[in-house]
Amino acid sequence: MKASEDVKAVMEGLRAKGVKYCIGAYVDIHGAQKGKVVPLDHLPQMAAGSELYTGYAVDGLGQAPNEDEFASVPDISRFIQLPWEPKIAWAPADISFKGEPYPLSTRVLLKNVMAEAAQMGFGFNLGIECEIFLLKQQQGGALAIPDPDDKLVKPCYDVRGFLSNFSWVDRVAETINDLGWDLYSLDHEDANGQFEFDFAYSDALTTADRLTFFRLMAKQYAKDEGLIATMMPKPFANRTGNGAHFNMSLSDLKTGANLFARAPKDDPRGLGLSEIGYHFIAGVMRHGRALCAAFAPTVNSYKRLTRRGAMATFSWAPVFNSYGSNNRTNSIRVPMGGGRCESRNADGAANPYLAAALALAAGLEGVRQKLDPGAPNEDNLYELTEAERAARGIEFLPQTLAEAVDAFEADALVEKTLGKALRDEFVAYKREEWREYHATISQWEIDRYSHMF
Repeated sequence: MKASEDVKAVMEGLRAKGVKYCIGAYVDIHGAQKGKVVPLDHLPQMAAGSELYTGYAVDGLGQAPNEDEFASVPDISRFIQLPWEPKIAWAPADISFKGEPYPLSTRVLLKNVMAEAAQMGFGFNLGIECEIFLLKQQQGGALAIPDPDDKLVKPCYDVRGFLSNFSWVDRVAETINDLGWDLYSLDHEDANGQFEFDFAYSDALTTADRLTFFRLMAKQYAKDEGLIATMMPKPFANRTGNGAHFNMSLSDLKTGANLFARAPKDDPRGLGLSEIGYHFIAGVMRHGRALCAAFAPTVNSYKRLTRRGAMATFSWAPVFNSYGSNNRTNSIRVPMGGGRCESRNADGAANPYLAAALALAAGLEGVRQKLDPGAPNEDNLYELTEAERAARGIEFLPQTLAEAVDAFEADALVEKTLGKALRDEFVAYKREEWREYHATISQWEIDRYSHMF
């Protein structure tokens, strides 16, 4: 009875705001949104699982054409009235099958792993840095920088480039703050046409929901200006790519205290991290190569994870399974002051529910087993010799999607966390993506080989 009263209260609250339609948006294995739209009066039915889907029509949900349909169930506490179309309210949704949470739903997966953390007394806090390009698409499909003055070799923090795109930036920023996400910083990022929006961390489920909505919102506002916004990891070979750095910590469920926090002067390693924090990092590092497939899940991701690309300087992206202090050549960084760790190989293509679930599972393993990550790396790892790297036991992260998927498939924690069905779905889709990529003839191949032989 209470649940139906809650739905009715939400429905009438939305009606008072002028909402006429509701979307319950779940995500596929890639993190792309799917869903049906119902008139507001049918929200009670939608909340009870009335909206059914043919799973075979959606990527990565493990269904064959002969199987029963699944339902989407919106989280009615998280409705957002679309600022650009106030007749519609959007909410993240879980998938259910025959009345039970569906284990191949990555949002359900994250909730399950967070429940395991809760049994240990932990909450999981997550902040994701949103890097995004604002671009125009030319005839033929090529991407270009819309502002002709945004052409500095090192445009990071460029004020003129920021102000030249202020109308789009302002709409995105205003929406973030109007939604109560607490935007605390925004800037022109390290590539031409690239921007970053940083809003306050929250529990991992809330942050993953917010990133999912951010993508939808930022793209819509760009479309309104005749442009496109993309979190594609590497749109340009000679410019920095889009990271989506995961800033993580565990909290005490009873008190809310940050269990990673320790004054740097009290930390023998000097980073301002508790022993629980170091154990968590060690767990993430133990499974770092496998987790890379979820953090960097596309062919294009590995054009970003290079020491040097087509640019003249070192890439900001990490290529080593390592950790350290405020040192961006490690894949895991402990920012100044400590209290959290940042996984830097995560990029803009990540399904945040899947990546967060695996990172948490790996970190919890480290905490349970009291794993030690070793000494932090403080120097420029890009300049180490192979012998020096080997002496420290520092592995390379995967250099291609195929290599990452092999590590993902071979890792026992991945199967334990995802279940065999979801693990196999991810592997199958990503292997096919790799196969299709290699079956494509690129312009580079034509330019290089057509007159050589």
